[in-house]
Amino acid sequence: MTETNSIAASIEDHALEMVPASDRQGWLQLSWNTVGIVTTLIQLFIGALTAFVAGMPIALLGGFIVMIIGALLGWGVGHIAYKTGLSSTVMSRIYGFGKTGSMITAIIFGFMIIGFIALENVLLYKGLLFYFGIADSMQMQVLIYGLLTLSWILLTAFGFGLVTKVSSWLVVLFLAVLVYIMWGVVGSSSYSVAEVTTFTSQLPIEVLTKMQAATWGDKLAFCVNILIGSAGALALIDGDLGRYARRSKDVAIAAFLGNAFMDIGMLFIGGVVMYAGMTELVAYYVSTGMTQETAQRIALESPDSVAAAFIVFGGVLGAILMLLAQAKAQVLNTYSASLSLTNLMDAALNWRPGRLLFVILANVIAIFMLLGSILDWFNSFITILGILTTCISGIMIADYFIVHPRLNESQLNFNKKEAFNWSGILVCAAGFILAHYVLNSIIKIEFFTALIFSVIAYPPLRLMSLSKYK
Repeated sequence: MTETNSIAASIEDHALEMVPASDRQGWLQLSWNTVGIVTTLIQLFIGALTAFVAGMPIALLGGFIVMIIGALLGWGVGHIAYKTGLSSTVMSRIYGFGKTGSMITAIIFGFMIIGFIALENVLLYKGLLFYFGIADSMQMQVLIYGLLTLSWILLTAFGFGLVTKVSSWLVVLFLAVLVYIMWGVVGSSSYSVAEVTTFTSQLPIEVLTKMQAATWGDKLAFCVNILIGSAGALALIDGDLGRYARRSKDVAIAAFLGNAFMDIGMLFIGGVVMYAGMTELVAYYVSTGMTQETAQRIALESPDSVAAAFIVFGGVLGAILMLLAQAKAQVLNTYSASLSLTNLMDAALNWRPGRLLFVILANVIAIFMLLGSILDWFNSFITILGILTTCISGIMIADYFIVHPRLNESQLNFNKKEAFNWSGILVCAAGFILAHYVLNSIIKIEFFTALIFSVIAYPPLRLMSLSKYK
């Protein structure tokens, strides 16, 4: 009976309750997860894209800016999670949105993370087809997507402990293979180390103009806007992981390492590998019957090309790298998605069937996102989701650090029972509209507008709404 209870508790993983002190972990265990979720082929593709558009120096500057802001956001949200022991979406019930209003954070964050599960599944599927030379078919889709989905469910079912063990081993193996392949690609190219680390924009000026990235400032804004979407999501993931921290310092280190690997490490390696290996990759595509022009266009068209590139460059090792990169990220994505869905159903319907059901449901929804053009629509929504997650993080941080210390006992009691915190909901909506529609032509780095507005506007509005409870 004790063993059964232990397994049940492991599966449930304190999804809606405070994580007890006995289950808390240090910075190293947390960092395996924050680093594991960002060291993916998609992040390598984003790194290569920003480097090719802006040039490596400007891209790294943009990455450094996002790294600092993302780490601070992640520490802020993670610190609140450490203090409360709650996941990010459950935490938003108390700080920023109210119990029922936390559905908003759960829907936004859950949709974003489940979309990432679907994207990573597609990348793995196409990479496997490419490696084995198999034609796409309905039978292969059912077989491969079915096996991938079953793997993520089994590896995520038993909670934080198993997720951390899986992530730690896969992160070490992934980084070892990645560095080996990068070393080989650069060593076999005709470029010097200085050339592959300082190259300028690789796209024609007419293409850069269409992308609104022709000038130095526009290129920097492009890089920051591309990178911040993942940083906003990572801040909320830091909340899901930070509830297991022993100290605030543990969260800070884990948040910093996650953002450093995502915004500097993956950007740098992705840019270097694709730049140094572009000639070899294009030659491979031409050998398959493509024209030179088509091959050059496809080589940096989507994350699929990065998966293909590492397989071309690394052979068996490249295929192993692809599997390692995506597997650890999928386990972590599924973990956060299950927590978000658990809060959503509890907040909306007061329904608590258990976290395991939502581990399964998150993966089922991800499969349905592969139908029709849903995933294409999700891709066009990434920037918007980045702004919204930034607003959510800013509001929760402002509520915890600025508003709550100024509340008396009656105000705190009301806050705990409140269904909708309209101050947080309205500020989130207004911050998004200002950033994405009103001021986007003036302040091109949209999340700056969203974050600054959220932190400044929320406290006075919230304190004013609670003044009647003095």
